[in-house]
Amino acid sequence: MLGRLALALALLATVGASTALAVALGAIGAGVGPQLQNVSPSSGLEVLTPVRGWVLVAEVAGWTGTVLGIWALVQGIVAAARDSGRGAGIAAIVIAALGPIVAAVASLIAVTAGIAGSGAV
Repeated sequence: MLGRLALALALLATVGASTALAVALGAIGAGVGPQLQNVSPSSGLEVLTPVRGWVLVAEVAGWTGTVLGIWALVQGIVAAARDSGRGAGIAAIVIAALGPIVAAVASLIAVTAGIAGSGAV
């Protein structure tokens, strides 16, 4: 049972949070893209004002994925060590460890597509 729960948490963290983060960052890129040409070194975070709702979604998705991923990693290690769903526990360890890489790649692709789709480029 421990291994299967760890695997479910790892999948939720990696796939669910990464998807929510990518969708939010795509919307942020699309909303901020046209303003990027006018950004100067003295500009602050006011550039993000039109998309502040999406910024909140991105932050919640990032922190939720982090917490669930760490939980899945720890529980996967415990499951593998205690032989309580060892296979699923090992899979959870691998998926939870790859989660940040998946989130970073998905985020980069989404924000780039959002900026490119906004007509800013």
